[in-house]
Amino acid sequence: MYDWANSVYSLVITSTIFPIYYASVTATKDGNNLVNFFGTHITNTVLYSYSLSFSFLILAVLLPGLSGIADYSGNKKGFMKFFAYLGSASCAALYFFKGANVEYGIACSVMASIGFGGSLVFYNAYLPEITTPENYDKVSAKGYAMGYIGSVLLMIVNLMMVQNKEWFGFNSDPNSFLGDPTLPPRVVFVTVGLWWFGFSQITFFRLPKGTSRPKDGNVIAKGFQELLKVWRSLKFLPKTRNFLIAFFFYDMGVQTIMYLAATYGSDRLKLDSGVLIKSILVIQVVAIGGAYLFAWVSKLRGNIFSLSFMIILWIFVCVSIFFVNIGDTNLVIEFEGIALLVGMVMGGIQSLSRATYSKLLPETEDHASYFSFYDVCEKVCIVLGTALFGFMQQQTGDMRNSVWPLLVAFIIGIIALQSANSSKLKAQKENN
Repeated sequence: MYDWANSVYSLVITSTIFPIYYASVTATKDGNNLVNFFGTHITNTVLYSYSLSFSFLILAVLLPGLSGIADYSGNKKGFMKFFAYLGSASCAALYFFKGANVEYGIACSVMASIGFGGSLVFYNAYLPEITTPENYDKVSAKGYAMGYIGSVLLMIVNLMMVQNKEWFGFNSDPNSFLGDPTLPPRVVFVTVGLWWFGFSQITFFRLPKGTSRPKDGNVIAKGFQELLKVWRSLKFLPKTRNFLIAFFFYDMGVQTIMYLAATYGSDRLKLDSGVLIKSILVIQVVAIGGAYLFAWVSKLRGNIFSLSFMIILWIFVCVSIFFVNIGDTNLVIEFEGIALLVGMVMGGIQSLSRATYSKLLPETEDHASYFSFYDVCEKVCIVLGTALFGFMQQQTGDMRNSVWPLLVAFIIGIIALQSANSSKLKAQKENN
């Protein structure tokens, strides 16, 4: 149910309505995309890429220590609540972003991103505590599937609110409060915050708080000691360590495409917002089936085989994106075809990565500390991926060239994954 609660952020804020709204309200009528950000003039889409990088850099710095503290204090749920409430409140606060106050809008989007990513560290760490290893793939897939279903339901309402605003009491009189063209999308941001906050209460009511340990010292110092203990243990867990390396690279490509697909479609391909939103909705629906499909494939052929097959499909996605151009007569069909493929592998690779890592953990109570390495890998790879994406666009003047670093990341990821598959488990068994 927490996937159900927070996935609306991923769909509405990072993938569809907010990026399109942001690009629209920060561009001038003559098509100038430069914005003044604290005295610095920068392309609006480049600024958005860098803001995502910054938010995940903050998470990468903070979360290792916080996860260790959470394990030592036995209060994973408390930390999870803090970040969930921070994220939901920041989404709602985007109501006051109208374009001219670009610094405020970027600050709210950064805080929402920190809330989303921060809560997931502690949420993911619950997987080994609420089910058994033979059910990790299935339960992880169910979580992502619930997230896709919940986010699509709210997204449908949000689309009606934006495209049929009269149904919700808005009008077209620019001189009235209800006629402000920015009002419907700003109300959408409030609904995201309320949905996230409201449905997360189901999760917080049912999840256990955790068991605290005797406080024989400073809880912050003990928290970092927990983190150091996990770091040292990785040298005795070669398969776990090699999987984290592989995950770092292939997830760099996955996350960057997910966060910047709508920006690429609107800025580089000049696609209509209706086409973009429709394509991303298709991705969410198809991803439900993808999560279950690859959980089934992993049961038949193993997790590493299933992950490797999906990475090959992601490589094909990157190549396809590069060769899709504005002048193509079948541009919309090509883009929607790529969206179908992305949806199929997006749900599968996310849920199976989380489940695979859970299977590779030793018997321990320090789940948050171990998952901090998983999530730090994810946060740092997003920092590098989105920063490289923005840098390549800034240096070459063509967003299409930003695809190549992602392609390289996928290739390195699949090579490292094969190394993880061939790692000997003797040291891991001894450590267990």
